Amino acid sequence: MIYLDNAATTQPRRELLDIFQKIEDEFFANVNSNHQAGRDAEKYVNKARKIVLDCLGVEQTHRVVFCSSATEANNLAIKGYALRHSKRGRHIIISNIEHPSVIECAKQLRDLFDFELTILSANHKGVIRPDDVRQALTKNTLLVSIMAVNNEIGSINSIKEIATIIHQHSRAVFHVDASQAIGKVTLPFDEIDMFSISGHKINGLKGSGALVMNKNIELIPLFSGGEQEYGFRSSTISPALAYTLALAIKESLQSEKKNTGSVAALNSLLRSHLSKSENIVLNSPEKGSNYILNVSVIDKKASVIVEALSNQGIMISSVSACHAKAASISYVVRAIGRSEDLARNTLRISFDHQTTIEEVQTFIQVFDEIMERIRS
Repeated sequence: MIYLDNAATTQPRRELLDIFQKIEDEFFANVNSNHQAGRDAEKYVNKARKIVLDCLGVEQTHRVVFCSSATEANNLAIKGYALRHSKRGRHIIISNIEHPSVIECAKQLRDLFDFELTILSANHKGVIRPDDVRQALTKNTLLVSIMAVNNEIGSINSIKEIATIIHQHSRAVFHVDASQAIGKVTLPFDEIDMFSISGHKINGLKGSGALVMNKNIELIPLFSGGEQEYGFRSSTISPALAYTLALAIKESLQSEKKNTGSVAALNSLLRSHLSKSENIVLNSPEKGSNYILNVSVIDKKASVIVEALSNQGIMISSVSACHAKAASISYVVRAIGRSEDLARNTLRISFDHQTTIEEVQTFIQVFDEIMERIRS
């Protein structure tokens, strides 16, 4: 199999699977239990917190709330903060290309809890203009949530500039969905009030995620229960998931420069080839993430191409896996000004640091053959 759908999920590192199994076998006790086995298990959670904060460089200012996913972390950050501090203000700002877990969360606050919502439009490159954020801020703005890297087209937002604007011109807190950014683009973690991380996007395990947040922030928990995770996330935590997530974050950050260079060569090779085709429109900006290349097909059905490639053992996606079975159109591609037809026929090829040039060359060959063979 040639796997080129890494923006949906990456293959877990074998080392992390082995560590997960060892901890589950030997340190399975509940970390909240008041006995030696519980304390031994808790050591792995404490180690995990320290690793995450140290490698992100925020050990003095932030804390980690371990979650099941970035979707949960996004919901905890946005709903938890908005509902906890609604007396300070009821205005929320997001963009029109956010992950569904941000968009739907913000809309729910608007529709069910009477919050005011401003949805900023990305430009033709899929980037949110920092000045648009500044102009949208009001004295009533409570929260701004802008993603670092878009999961469909790979556009990169100016997080440092946006953070500076928010903190200089308002009392709002800044949340960032960093799922597609960790280990791929450099972020000013110490300048972001809250950011979400997903383990399975960085060769970690599914079911692991985290919300990293400033120590001064208070939230209403989504789950009521035993007051775990500083009282923000009640549930029996998995030491194995927390620890392997921490190791995945550490490895991705340590290897960021080396991996980005090798992936950039793969992206450049494929972009150069596809740009020569009259039947292909490139949607990913040139200065976007090297890990994602999104295109639209003019006279073919993307779903047919994806299936044909799958039959040849090559895995890519059409729309984001977050809503692939429920939608046939990319709202992100539509948002950057493409026609509805182009937004219905998108292909997303996404790389991992383990992807080889031989795999990309094979993809090119098979893709060209399929394009020649299938009808409009």
